[in-house]
Amino acid sequence: MILVALLFIPLLFSLLTYLSGERYSKLVALAGSIAAFLLCLSLKQPFMNGALSPIVYVHNWISNPAIKFSLSLDGLSFMLVALTTFLVPLIIFTTFNKAVENARAFYTLILLMEFGLLGVFLANDGFLFYIFWELALIPIFFIALLWGENKDKEFRNRAIFKFFVYTLAGSLFMLIGFIYLYQHAGGFGTSQLYGINLTGREQSFIFWAFFVAFAIKVPIFPFHTWQPDTYKEAPSAGTMLLAGIMLKMGLYGLLRWLLPVVPQAVMLWTPLVIVLGVIGVIYGSIIAIKQDDLKKLLAYSSFAHVGLISAGIFTLTREGFQGAAVQMFAHGFNVVGLFFAAEIIWQRTGTLSISQLGGIRNVAPKFATVFMLVVLASVALPGTNAFIGEFLLLFGVYEYNTWLAVVAGLTIIFGAVYMLRMYQHVMLGETNTLTATFEDLNWKELLVFVLIIVSIFWLGLAPKQFMAMMQPSLDNILNYALR
Repeated sequence: MILVALLFIPLLFSLLTYLSGERYSKLVALAGSIAAFLLCLSLKQPFMNGALSPIVYVHNWISNPAIKFSLSLDGLSFMLVALTTFLVPLIIFTTFNKAVENARAFYTLILLMEFGLLGVFLANDGFLFYIFWELALIPIFFIALLWGENKDKEFRNRAIFKFFVYTLAGSLFMLIGFIYLYQHAGGFGTSQLYGINLTGREQSFIFWAFFVAFAIKVPIFPFHTWQPDTYKEAPSAGTMLLAGIMLKMGLYGLLRWLLPVVPQAVMLWTPLVIVLGVIGVIYGSIIAIKQDDLKKLLAYSSFAHVGLISAGIFTLTREGFQGAAVQMFAHGFNVVGLFFAAEIIWQRTGTLSISQLGGIRNVAPKFATVFMLVVLASVALPGTNAFIGEFLLLFGVYEYNTWLAVVAGLTIIFGAVYMLRMYQHVMLGETNTLTATFEDLNWKELLVFVLIIVSIFWLGLAPKQFMAMMQPSLDNILNYALR
């Protein structure tokens, strides 16, 4: 029952948030998200001790078709649940410095999205997974559509609608795949779908039905075209939810629902997927170098990073899996820190144009310091959280193909180029009319950055504990994928 409580806390507090009115809605939402995080922490001990058995809850929900309300928490899903329940209160807290129009609806939608995200990471039944997958889409659609910061509503509506249609269309392919599997397995549970006996042609059909849905969400090249405009048009809290947590749904889906179910098709299509991932690394990095809009630069940076994670997953190596899991966790903290920095710049200057900024370090030294630390983490400086994940990912790709690893390794150089160049133009040099009155961080903003930076160096300096918690789950998935 504790998994049910963990899942439904955000749903309960979403109702309380809506009923609390405009004045107290953000406090109630923050309290609810913190409660979910504390409950998640109470479940960590078995996984810290290397538990092989997941925490499971099963309820026979629908008899025909056989659908179970089945929840499962193992080391991999625990890390993603922990990431979600940690980042959501942080994201809510980042909004406390500005007035939010129709606040109770805004914070209600954030908690509803958390409910959907937790459901995706906890679901142990394919149909239940699909339900939560779709539920997570609806709140972020309205958050991005109604609270977007671009005054050009027509462009914003078009960008957000494209995101919605892309994601929904991909989800329908996944649903068709689950229905096909049910007809052969008689159920949607992982115990029924892992090891299912399908022909090579059937496995390829399921592979593409699932892969399209997950690739759009990640996104993997060439399914990424919705991402840059959506990240730019969404309010910063929405962008943090999208980049920090929601894209992990696609990566998690690859690990949990694709690789173990259709291993023959995975082996067949692995070369193509790895090449697509590496193309995403290079393409995203090159486009990021050319960006003048800060949020778009960060969007393409995120796209490049997840391209490498996707490639690492499909190497089907222990190192590739480890790197992907660690990097998913690290990327969540880093990208939230980066987009929060972009939000602070937007609030104080009214622009995200890199060419119009400069000299912020001269008037805001605390902001310059914490921003630099997050930037260094994003370029995988040794000692930060992204270093160990990126190293393992490149090692996994190297085990698969040396030349692909050489090409993918360019992400280290490109990432340093566009991120440090961006920092130079935004933070260094002389102030101008936009930045001369730039205020340094207040205590609320500083607290958010401190929590992110502590997380960055904790994972970077002591990765063994995090990797040990996820390793049994990753080994189990890898064994099914290689059978």
